[in-house]
Amino acid sequence: MRWSRALGLPRPLPDGLGLAVQVEDADGPGNTLDLLFTSSRPGRLGRHLPLLRPDALNGPYSTLLSYRVGERERVLAAFPVPDADGTAGDIQPTLWQELARRLIRFDLRAAAPDEPWTTFASLSLKTAHAAAATSTVSYDPYAHSLPGLHPTGRLRRLRDAAYAGSRHGRTTA
Repeated sequence: MRWSRALGLPRPLPDGLGLAVQVEDADGPGNTLDLLFTSSRPGRLGRHLPLLRPDALNGPYSTLLSYRVGERERVLAAFPVPDADGTAGDIQPTLWQELARRLIRFDLRAAAPDEPWTTFASLSLKTAHAAAATSTVSYDPYAHSLPGLHPTGRLRRLRDAAYAGSRHGRTTA
């Protein structure tokens, strides 16, 4: 998984936060699943809009656009699970120090426009490793999806262009 700041604004300024998750062998050997989430709100409209936020663990992340889940379209989201003391955590001074302090958990949820959020899985993070400057993991939810769980075609050309530009920027930087 990878956390990112969309605009690259200096901390403590709020930024659009990204959470990318890659699940190897998700539906059997060789089947990779990539899920890309963006900081958002939990409400029916807010789940479709990016939200600038200073804290990585004080609110949900959503896919913003729908996924085909079985026969329905649903938005997917990752909700931070509160710490034992009842708080979702604090990235001050860094998210990585928070991760060193405790296990960070997310409830993965799905909801159609007329449904409340339903938890379908959990994600636990217990260690952090800084990526080597030469190593870059590329995430692509269209190339790495599952037959019963894949992004809808809405805005695919725009997203494909954004992913291509992001990959190009990482290789030329």
